[in-house]
Amino acid sequence: MTLAPDVATDLTAALRRAGVGDVDDSGLARSLYSSDGSLYRVLPRAVVRPRHPDEIEATLAVCRELGVPFTARGAGTSIAGNAVGPGVVLDTSRYLSRVHAVDPGSRTATVDPGVVQAALQAAARPHGLRFGPDPSTHNRCTIGGMIGNNACGSRALGYGRTSDNVVGLDVVTGAGERLRLGPDGASSGGVLDRLRDLVDGELAAIRTELGRFGRQVSGYSLEHLLPERGFDVARALVGSEGTLAVVLGATVRLVTDAPYRGLVVLGYRSMAEAADATPGLLPHEPTAVEGLDQRIVQRLRDVPAAVVPDLPRGDGWLIVELTGDSVAEVEAKAKGVLGDAGALDSLVVTDVAEAAAIWRIREDGAGLAARTSDGRPAHAGWEDAAVPVEQLGAYLREFEALLDQHGLQGVPYGHFGDGCVHVRIDFPLGRGEDRGREAYRAFVTDAAALVARYGGSVSGEHGDGRARSELLSSMYSPHVLGLFERVKGLFDPTDVLNPGVLVRPARVEDDIRMAAAPRTTTGLALAYRHDGGDFSAAVHRCTGVGKCRADLQASGGVMCPSWPATREEKDTTRGRARVLQEMLAPGGPVRDWRSSEVHEALDLCLSCKGCSRDCPTGVDMASYKAEVLHQSYRRRLRPRAHYTLGWLPRWADVAARAPRLANAVTRSRLGGRLAKWGAGVDQRRSLPAFASRTFREVWAARPVPAGNGHGAGGRAVALWVDSFTDHFAPEVAEATAAVLEDAGYRVQVPPAEACCGLTWITTGQLDAARRTLGRTVELLAPLVDDGIPVVGVEPSCTAVLRHEALELVGGAAAERVAAGTRTLAELLRETPGWTPPSLAGVEVVAQPHCHHHAVLGWATDERLLRDAGATVTRVGGCCGLAGNWGVERGHHEVSVAIAEHQLLPAVRAAGPDAVVLADGFSCRTQLDQLAGRDGLHLAQLLARAGRA
Repeated sequence: MTLAPDVATDLTAALRRAGVGDVDDSGLARSLYSSDGSLYRVLPRAVVRPRHPDEIEATLAVCRELGVPFTARGAGTSIAGNAVGPGVVLDTSRYLSRVHAVDPGSRTATVDPGVVQAALQAAARPHGLRFGPDPSTHNRCTIGGMIGNNACGSRALGYGRTSDNVVGLDVVTGAGERLRLGPDGASSGGVLDRLRDLVDGELAAIRTELGRFGRQVSGYSLEHLLPERGFDVARALVGSEGTLAVVLGATVRLVTDAPYRGLVVLGYRSMAEAADATPGLLPHEPTAVEGLDQRIVQRLRDVPAAVVPDLPRGDGWLIVELTGDSVAEVEAKAKGVLGDAGALDSLVVTDVAEAAAIWRIREDGAGLAARTSDGRPAHAGWEDAAVPVEQLGAYLREFEALLDQHGLQGVPYGHFGDGCVHVRIDFPLGRGEDRGREAYRAFVTDAAALVARYGGSVSGEHGDGRARSELLSSMYSPHVLGLFERVKGLFDPTDVLNPGVLVRPARVEDDIRMAAAPRTTTGLALAYRHDGGDFSAAVHRCTGVGKCRADLQASGGVMCPSWPATREEKDTTRGRARVLQEMLAPGGPVRDWRSSEVHEALDLCLSCKGCSRDCPTGVDMASYKAEVLHQSYRRRLRPRAHYTLGWLPRWADVAARAPRLANAVTRSRLGGRLAKWGAGVDQRRSLPAFASRTFREVWAARPVPAGNGHGAGGRAVALWVDSFTDHFAPEVAEATAAVLEDAGYRVQVPPAEACCGLTWITTGQLDAARRTLGRTVELLAPLVDDGIPVVGVEPSCTAVLRHEALELVGGAAAERVAAGTRTLAELLRETPGWTPPSLAGVEVVAQPHCHHHAVLGWATDERLLRDAGATVTRVGGCCGLAGNWGVERGHHEVSVAIAEHQLLPAVRAAGPDAVVLADGFSCRTQLDQLAGRDGLHLAQLLARAGRA
């Protein structure tokens, strides 16, 4: 649907005249909201973020007057294209996000539509209560969105669907009628009387075709309107996907939270065998029975730095959750499950952390399944069909055969206790627009027929949206489809609410995002090795599951540091990916690499690389940003910071010739202000002092052979000292050398020319970075070939050898260097006979460098510290400095806000004797400037303990 120019011009002005404050029709906003978690791309005309329910009503009135489509959106995680539209997209998550009340007596909560499910859980938890439905997106999906598609999640088996937990709704219909539905709300008058009359004449059709089993959520849930169910309009509106009314507020039911939970993990020879066993487990009253396939577990194992929990033997698994009033009760229930499971192998888990690690595999399923076993992109579209659980094993076998018949691969998993199967499939989208769309349509049509043959539903929890609304004819009679149209006509006679969904549906193959994106392979600086050299394929890794909108920092994650600081969609990894996707798509508002929309979206990307680890689809926004900057400024005048901070290793070499003079200039009032201005540094920042002697100068002056006698005769190790450590923190390199020598190594230091080029990479000067890094690979490769491990001091620079060297330089030498590079903790843990010095009684507050977390993995460091006896508190998130980013003008406030999210509160809460561990030079600098605390590198901590 295309809006007439006069309508498009008048829309924003009309909304503002109606009192709607936050209206955005910029190219940036339209790009950010052009897609949700689905395959579909539909550019909206404007985005509205209401501050009050009255603004929702006013927006709808303007849309109705102008004939503009209106689409409600929560967190934008909808997998079926439920939350994209060509007119106004309404984002309730920005401001309408309050839990107004929790009533322990009635076990209810009253909430805004934009409340994140996890926030509701947090509000209910002190009362021993919880909201039952628990989607895998619980840490970012909104209650309004859950109401829109009747979300279920893993624990629906124990607690029911969203529709089973809605007590009352405050809504406005497409016709503008305000309805307060529920026990104390309206049950008659206006549209409700007409609806009752319609239902009274259709009782037989509703009773025979609707509500046949729990996961039949496709179409309208009119079974709730039957007389024997009390004509419950609130529950009937759940799952209507914003096509009948818009939610202004909700009262939801809460349930008692179990004091103890445990898991029984069961291994089977295949997913189908696991499905066969599922019905026999249901009498044990589990709260969840989830199915996993070895293909999805292998995908997690392929993620760099991922920690994969041990699972029982098998190629298919069931995760059975049990609850009780004690651990003993959970264990007793587990014995009953094991007796009826018929499993190949099993594992009982009552440890909370271990259970959380296993659940994390399941919760990341939608992202992990976005790649097939051979690395091809796999897509949503046919995503969450459900059949009665007794039919699940037989259905899965036929479904796998159907995939083979169409020459497709899928990675299935799902809510087996409810008969619901999730799958991402490698539809050939982007390999030829017409062929890909035809292949997609052919498969989903056959798949819908298969589901119908098993008495199932084309959607089991995510709704129909643009992906499946056209397929409703496979499971419903023409009469019931006509009934749906009549209901739509009562609530939304002008078809303003989410047109093309459920009623008079768009074709399933229309508006597919991937099919609109041409391959982008020429002129690129980076290799995009895992995406066939295609930048378009790389940015389309983002499927929109929105994990970057979650608060991952509390659990040790990093992605995405700027989001919790700003709460703006443009500052999520997903938002940036959407803008880059629009840049590559024809006919959109974003023209090219230099577009203002692109640079505004990327401005607050810290290049922390957190997304490369924490995003389940492997988006690497730091690399994409480097490519954008490279393409934007190649052979053009760059910002001053690119010539100063971007060339910092060169300027540091110059300063090293006269460090006292350099420090005198930069520390003077006038000289410091001029230096910061010239470098593009915020005046509120302090410039770090150059060391009076670089590490290499200190090292060259040591007696030969270097180190004590034990180190002199040991195995050789190459201590690779980066520019930051060499010029600003030589004491860290000295401590690292001492620890290595104490461990029995003979330390040698490669020449100063071995620079990783990180500052050139982060500023997008990739031609220079390739030359610099290429020389380093040439210098280090012979050492690695001689069996000498390379140990890095600075995590970000070490990570370059393990990742960017493969992307920028490539070749066998780069691969050997990457394989031969170690962190200090990794090398020490590999050293036969080495034991760490005692850290008993030492309290450690650790801020892992973002690149350490994302590329290298910090688990080895944590194990080393705990084995040494330390008490470790790991801080999640980013320090907020991130190399040159946090010191640049325009970033200071956000940099501080990021530090205040996790790091600074953790440091303040730590005891005065606690050690703040920060291997990254940036992290230590941020600590010094914002908290007045000295951070220690792991090497310094171990060296100090060894001396003690």
